[in-house]
Amino acid sequence: MAHDHDYKKEISKPGRAASIDGGSAGNAWGGLSGPPDEAADNFRGLPGNVHEPAGHGAEAVENSQGPAGHGGGAAESPCGPDGDGNTADGRPLSCVAATAVIPESAALGPFCSLGEGVVLGEGVVLGSGCILEEGAVLGDGCQLGHHVTVHRGVHLGARVRVGDHSTLYEGTELGEACFIGGNSSLGRRPRPAASSTVKVQADLPPLNMGCACTVGCAAVLYAGTVFGERSFVGDGAIVRERCLVGEGVIVGSGVTVENDTRIGAWTKIQTGSYITAYMEIEERAFIAPMVTTTNDNFMGRTEKRFKLVKGPHIGRAARVGGGAILLPGVRVAEETFVAAGALVSKNTEARRVVKGFPARDVRPVPEEELLP
Repeated sequence: MAHDHDYKKEISKPGRAASIDGGSAGNAWGGLSGPPDEAADNFRGLPGNVHEPAGHGAEAVENSQGPAGHGGGAAESPCGPDGDGNTADGRPLSCVAATAVIPESAALGPFCSLGEGVVLGEGVVLGSGCILEEGAVLGDGCQLGHHVTVHRGVHLGARVRVGDHSTLYEGTELGEACFIGGNSSLGRRPRPAASSTVKVQADLPPLNMGCACTVGCAAVLYAGTVFGERSFVGDGAIVRERCLVGEGVIVGSGVTVENDTRIGAWTKIQTGSYITAYMEIEERAFIAPMVTTTNDNFMGRTEKRFKLVKGPHIGRAARVGGGAILLPGVRVAEETFVAAGALVSKNTEARRVVKGFPARDVRPVPEEELLP
């Protein structure tokens, strides 16, 4: 009995399935099949016999893949040039919807699924088990690692690389030459706790990242946020919804940036800092490791707190030392130097050094340290 479906068959090409850095080194995917020059830098191809069962070639595949008593000739399978679920070299096939656009130069690993209206550019490489939902568009030279999920309407510019087991949620847009590490989630929508006061925005726009951005492994970036070109997000960082992150910003490993926050261009936020919701950091600021910012003087009590919730404002080229704490609503003026471990409980003056617990003004910032 033949299935009623509109899938066409796409033969996977040996030696072209991808695995991004931090993926499957040391397991069965190691090594290259085919000529080495067919494998992209930092990618590992698939050995030619990885997916073949015990035995040799097509004979063993027929015995293991076909229904009992029928070998490889079953017509029921939705994949395979002969309806047997296997390519000519014995690998299980990817399934590609009839309206998908797949150029000859694209390479699909086994077990991929491409939905209606998917468009792949020239030279795209998909690792094994990739899922591309309807309307996804991948520009020329994009490379996806193993088991990457690309939800509907995602748009990737040319030469984007995405690591193993990452997920790109609906409508996410990545500019050219972005790099996304493994196990990251991009464009996810918020799902707050039942007791949370955060209101979910039904019409939250998709995540948008400019060209040449880098995202490490296990990072989580929410929908509704915009990243400027050449932004960097470290391993394990979280950037919540409705944030605006300027060009060249560095968000270090393990940093959390809460919702509705603005970060100016070329600002650096170092490892483990906590950037609270509803705050603004102007351009070229420096936030050292483990800085804590806060926005609620009532710590969850009373109704009037909702009108008064406000994070700190950090001025242009201000520097905040390691382990410092900034209380709700304080303004750290332009070119302020906040010493390590300081507790900033009131506004500072421009180009002044503050230190202590609580912080106090001690001297001017040296002229040679000021930015033009």
